[in-house]
Amino acid sequence: MTMNKTPSPLATFERVESRVRSYSRSFPKMFDKAVGATIYDTNGKAYTDFLAGCSTLNYGHNDPDLKAALIEYVSADGIAHGLDMFTDAKEHFLANFEQHILKPRGMDYHVQFTGPTGANAVEAALKLARKVTGRTNVISFTNGFHGVTLGALAATGNGKHRNGAAMPLSGVTRAAFDGYHGSDVNTADLLERQLSDPSSGVDAPAAIIVETVQGEGGLNVASAPWLRQIQAIARKHGALFIIDDIQAGCGRTGGFFSFDGMGLSPDLITMAKSLSGMGLPLAVTLIKPEHDIWKPAEHNGTFRGNNHAFVTAAAALEKFWADDSFAEDVAEKAAYLADRLGAISEDHDLSVKGRGMMLGVDAGTGEHASAICKTCFTKGLIIETSGSFDEIVKVLAPLTISKEQLAAGLDTLESAFDAVMGTRRAAAE
Repeated sequence: MTMNKTPSPLATFERVESRVRSYSRSFPKMFDKAVGATIYDTNGKAYTDFLAGCSTLNYGHNDPDLKAALIEYVSADGIAHGLDMFTDAKEHFLANFEQHILKPRGMDYHVQFTGPTGANAVEAALKLARKVTGRTNVISFTNGFHGVTLGALAATGNGKHRNGAAMPLSGVTRAAFDGYHGSDVNTADLLERQLSDPSSGVDAPAAIIVETVQGEGGLNVASAPWLRQIQAIARKHGALFIIDDIQAGCGRTGGFFSFDGMGLSPDLITMAKSLSGMGLPLAVTLIKPEHDIWKPAEHNGTFRGNNHAFVTAAAALEKFWADDSFAEDVAEKAAYLADRLGAISEDHDLSVKGRGMMLGVDAGTGEHASAICKTCFTKGLIIETSGSFDEIVKVLAPLTISKEQLAAGLDTLESAFDAVMGTRRAAAE
């Protein structure tokens, strides 16, 4: 007698979805609900989320005020899709962005709505820089990550992603990021020397694009003096200075922009991920007015008018950025996170990398980091890796996470490090 087996709820994905999927391989569960910093599988098991959509959910899952704003808008038959037509939702977002973000910082930028992802914003920035300068070469940095569409991928260092292109990636010259050759080598000086030497073989650049903290590249942090020197180099050599703030922005590293307080004035800024506040697709390229030389529809995208994202983004700006209280709360959590990760790294003779609420521990090898993340998942904590060899265990908890849940999640992380790496405490005993 043949017994009918109930098919696995994951069988549909195995049968139908492309093999390109990645995060689901690390977290092979069916999820159906999420609130704050907690995500639930279909069996009701709760997981603390230290991935947060790879910094797309800085304000947590289903923030009640953002959700209420969206429900009210949808219930009133608000415009859902408007290409780049004028809508009240877009006007409300732009007015809030100007009031809460640009004006307090003395920033004068035009906001270009690109396609829905960060890669779209990067593509627009690179295209515009080349259009403004009449040049084609772009300087990007070792370990940088800017997206996987071909233009953005050319500026990306990650070998795994570059191999996916299946064609030559051109138009970019790679420079060494801050600290790439060790603390004794100023890599900005090296770049200046190359650009000043007409026989270096480096073509005059249209742009220099940089992340202040390399999220996918291993939480490498650029110092403020180094970034100011890179900006000065761009100005000297007639290139536009682009900061990719897609993962490090929206409060992840402290201020709304990751470069707040650093004395920087980028020509172009790319943003996405947590900009919508609720995981809805929204990406922008901020453009200094003198560089906004686009002709109508010269760069466009069908989903550049996501009005639902405008609604939640405006609500997020009003709730979290109308004053300094949110940033101050994030700073307290960041200090606590640094202390806890510092203790873990000290116990295992490792090191902490990153800045703000964008921190991780270098586990030494990708094998160790992967095992630590797998152990965390069995204990109800979702966390992932980054770095050249996936050796960094990276904490990207929602910025709104309670201090109690943050502490409990870090307890789990600490126990996972102990389980995989052993402890020097135990050895001493």
